[in-house]
Amino acid sequence: MKDIGIKTVTIKGIRAICLYFHQDQGLIIRIKMLNGSYWNSSLRCWVVPDLMENRKGLRRLFSDRTLYNPFILRERRKVGGESERIPIDLPILDPEGYDLVDRLRRWMVFRRYSESTVRIYTEMLEIYLRFIKPDKPEDVLDDGIQRFTNGYILPRRLSFSYQNQLVNALKLFYVEILKREMEPSKFQRPRPEYRLPNVLNKSEVKRILDSIRNIKHRAMLTTIYGCGLRRGELLHLKPGDIDSKRGLLMVRQGKGRKDRVVPISERNIALLRAYYRQYKPVVWMFEGNVRGRQYDERSLQMVLKQAVKKNFEYTKIVYTFVVSNKGIL
Repeated sequence: MKDIGIKTVTIKGIRAICLYFHQDQGLIIRIKMLNGSYWNSSLRCWVVPDLMENRKGLRRLFSDRTLYNPFILRERRKVGGESERIPIDLPILDPEGYDLVDRLRRWMVFRRYSESTVRIYTEMLEIYLRFIKPDKPEDVLDDGIQRFTNGYILPRRLSFSYQNQLVNALKLFYVEILKREMEPSKFQRPRPEYRLPNVLNKSEVKRILDSIRNIKHRAMLTTIYGCGLRRGELLHLKPGDIDSKRGLLMVRQGKGRKDRVVPISERNIALLRAYYRQYKPVVWMFEGNVRGRQYDERSLQMVLKQAVKKNFEYTKIVYTFVVSNKGIL
C-alpha cells in the first residue's frame, strides 16, 4: 500500500488536515466523501477540515497505510561563512506524539500567542519528541533538554537563540500541557552571548532610501526608520492611524500587544501622502498585489536586502537598520 503524508495546518483561521500522496483515484473518491474535503492547488494537496468525524474517517481510511510527516524539517548552520541547509534525520513521530504537538498548538492559539510563536514552538516540540523516541516526554524530565542539546543542537551548531527558544517551548509544554511541576534548574538556559550589531550611519541610511525608485518601498522603509517601527507594526498600520495635524502615528498592538504613539516628521507625511494618492490602499496603509491584503513581511525584508546589496559591496553582513532597537528588521 502507498504511504500517506499528513500534516495539520491553519488555513484562514480554520484548522485543517493536509493529505499528500501519489495519484490514486480510489483514494481520492473516498477522501471526497469526508465532510468539507477539497483540493488545494496552492498547497498541492487534499485538505480536510479538522473535525472529529473526519479524524475518525481518516483512521478507518488509513488503517492499512503508513503515515508520515511530508515536510523534512531543516535547520541552518554556518559553514565557512556560508549558510548551508542540512536535513534532520530523526524517527517519524507517532500519532500520540502528533496529538501532544496539537494540544500545545491549540493551547497557544487559545492564549492568543502570535502565529510565528505558535509555529516555532510546535516545530521545536515535534523535533524534540522525535529525538527522544522511543522514550516518552514525561519519562525524561531530568535530562531531556540536556540530551537534546548535546545530541542535536550542538552537533548541528545551532544558535544560542534556538537553544533559548527551545527552553521556552519545552517549559510551556511540560508545565501547561503535561501539568508537571518543574524545578527551575530543569530549564537551565545557555550562557548569554553579547555581540555588537552592525549599525548603518545616517548617510548610509539616506543613501539606501534615495536609491529606492518604487514610492511604496521608499515610503515603507522611510517610515520604519523615521518612526522606529518593527516590520509587523508597519504592516498593521491603517490610513487612520496617521494624525498629520499633530504629527503623530498610532502603533496598535505592537510588541507585547501594547499600543503606543510615536512622532512622525512632515517630510515622512508628505511621502506617505504621495504614496497614498498613487496606490489608494483600501484597508491597510501598505497592501500587496491583492487589494485589501497586507503587504508580506518577507517581501518587505527583501526590499531592504536588495537596497543594501545595490549600495554596498559587503552584502553578507546583516545590518541593523536603525540604532534604536525598536527599528530592527
